[in-house]
Amino acid sequence: MRIDILTLFPDMFDGPLKTSILGRAQESGLLDIHVHDIRGWTTDKHNKVDDRPFGGGPGMVLMCQPLHDAVLAVEASDTRRAHRMLLSPQGRRLSQDIVESLAQQERLLLIAGHYEGIDERVIDALEPDEVSIGDYVLSGGELPALVLVDAIARLLPGALGHEGSAAEDSFSIKDDDGTPLLDTPHYTRPRNWEDRQVPDVLLSGDHGAIAKWRLEQQRQRTQDRRPDLLDDPTND
Repeated sequence: MRIDILTLFPDMFDGPLKTSILGRAQESGLLDIHVHDIRGWTTDKHNKVDDRPFGGGPGMVLMCQPLHDAVLAVEASDTRRAHRMLLSPQGRRLSQDIVESLAQQERLLLIAGHYEGIDERVIDALEPDEVSIGDYVLSGGELPALVLVDAIARLLPGALGHEGSAAEDSFSIKDDDGTPLLDTPHYTRPRNWEDRQVPDVLLSGDHGAIAKWRLEQQRQRTQDRRPDLLDDPTND
């Protein structure tokens, strides 16, 4: 998979993209990530990319021309069709189902906006898929872009050390009726830590009993911590 990221702050991606799963996925050829500075497509001698909003108000607005030209130029650098995405608090809220769908794409183009917002006309022209990582506002789309890339990378075959790891994560686990569940509690050595014991069933060697216990824990933990998942009509 190829992922292009358009941003005004490319330095923010240097460290995260080189470490852990993202770094290994690129080294093994599973991911091909390119970060592009939108300022490279300005026509102003001062590399100006933003201006004051019409109608007044605080902040600055990202201008149409640099972003539009950047998107078209980057898309032309590869023959694969890019699925355009804009990281925005106004987008649909990211979910595991959306991540799983995006992981099937051959190429993604992520736009990390900044400042007060992006000129609505270029959004209308580019028609990106707008996605939000939550109901809160950050300084820009760089961190959400990293979140999305990381979530996608772990679903690519071969990215994780164990092929079944991603399928056993929270939200990927499904109950019999398809409802997403939270993960089960996990334990490791020592068996006794500060008078806190590992549940006996995990030491029994009875795989059927262990599977039953884990499912019960997943259901109870989801009920206690995320009852909204159980009530969500989109899970039907």
